[in-house]
Amino acid sequence: MTETIQPQQPSFDGLGIAPALLDALTRAKFTSPTPIQKQAIPLAIEGKDVVGIAQTGTGKTLAFSIPIIQRLQQTRGRALIVLPTRELTLQVEETVEKMARAFGMSTVVLMGGMSMYNQTQKLRRNPRIIVATPGRLLDHMEQRNVNLKDVEIVVLDEADRMFDMGFMPAIKRIFEALPPQNQRQTLLFSATMPPEIMQLAARFMAMPVRVEVVQQGTTAKTITQEIIFVRKDEKTKLLEKVLGEVKGSVLVFSRTKHGAHRITNTLIKSGHSASEIHSDRSLGQRRAALEGFKNGKYRVLVATDIAARGIDVKGIELVINFDLPDASEDYVHRIGRTGRAGMPGHAISFATPDQKSDVRAIERLIRMPLPTKQAPDLSQVHVEEAPREFYEERSRGGDRGGRPQFGGMRREYNDRGGAFQRGGNSRPARPSFHSNDDRPARPAFNNAGAAERPAYQSRPRMAPRTEGAAPASAPAAEARPHRQMRDPQPVSDRPRRAPGPSFARRGRSPGFAVRQKRTIM
Repeated sequence: MTETIQPQQPSFDGLGIAPALLDALTRAKFTSPTPIQKQAIPLAIEGKDVVGIAQTGTGKTLAFSIPIIQRLQQTRGRALIVLPTRELTLQVEETVEKMARAFGMSTVVLMGGMSMYNQTQKLRRNPRIIVATPGRLLDHMEQRNVNLKDVEIVVLDEADRMFDMGFMPAIKRIFEALPPQNQRQTLLFSATMPPEIMQLAARFMAMPVRVEVVQQGTTAKTITQEIIFVRKDEKTKLLEKVLGEVKGSVLVFSRTKHGAHRITNTLIKSGHSASEIHSDRSLGQRRAALEGFKNGKYRVLVATDIAARGIDVKGIELVINFDLPDASEDYVHRIGRTGRAGMPGHAISFATPDQKSDVRAIERLIRMPLPTKQAPDLSQVHVEEAPREFYEERSRGGDRGGRPQFGGMRREYNDRGGAFQRGGNSRPARPSFHSNDDRPARPAFNNAGAAERPAYQSRPRMAPRTEGAAPASAPAAEARPHRQMRDPQPVSDRPRRAPGPSFARRGRSPGFAVRQKRTIM
């Protein structure tokens, strides 16, 4: 009788992690490392600079959180984690804070949409780990609220996204404020690594070790993908039909924030529980939408690429690309929101017939053809779609509590009359004339160019009233007679005051002399 030997499940033992940190991982229910964690953690614990490339959703956050906490236990320095978006910043800070709390280390989040004063007060308590976005970190640096000279380990997460968003000048300024290369450790993690990021790594990193679990652009094997070619005006109907066939949570990606808002309002009118998340939403609105999507309050979440790397929600059944992304690399991050941690997922992309070149670019990146599915019959699908001009007041995140966009004026769609009206009051919109019969007639012009105006009947005047005479009967249309005006006195008969000799000689008015006299006195 032969005994079958079960393959040993990988664990965090043997990666150089301290025993106390292993216990914290066990309490947090982290039992087995992912491939990127298994390769990057030992190198980072040794103090080497690491460039990690792995699929999104493979645990890159824990791959740099464990080396940070273990190194900070041995030194008195601090750690800096820089991320491109607010959602990703909150997500990473939540994971790092759970691990650092057990060792008495405090963390602080520096990002827009939160009070600058509160962040300054937390910085004065000397936190060991700083999780920040580039813009807000520069604000604190300019106000001298934070000093980066004691930072010993730096992490750039989603570095390619920072490059796409134009954060490279800010990243260079941050690195110039850090200690020299031989006095700090730098870690770079991302799902894609374009040549520009490699040039940045060569400039600010000391002999980095490249850890590439899979080739960049590779999607998870547990995600099934398909693409549907459909006309642009039928995308909303196709979305409605797909949502009717899926029962789980759905994440919809739009190319623009205005499109995301229009899609959300269309879904709400169709009876779906939906919310939106994009750059025009304040931080509180974005967090409320994300929390509602996590706890099941909203079944559909419509987002732009700003949230493609900041949404870490388990159990997303379907990802729909309502619009194809501008950059092919964003396709990998979009569909990476589903099929996380080895769970199955599905992704559907809507493409117009003139976007075949964009589809081929995505196929070259992921090195596999996308299955094409024929668009179903949409003649029986009826959707009450909001027009493209349907805008509402959006508040931008910031310390000022948000401000309206579009010039401070909101245009709302009136469901009753189908017209637009200014927001902020309930007054009806101005009437619009849709036919020539309702339009007021314009005055006609004769050959001489003068307008032919109708002859209006002049108002009848009352005869002057004499002593002892009975008042004349007024016409029916006249309610009251005109008041009799007295004859004004001729100008020649008015008394005049002769000017003094000084005024007559100088030719100035008496008022000027009075003012001049008061000034002299």
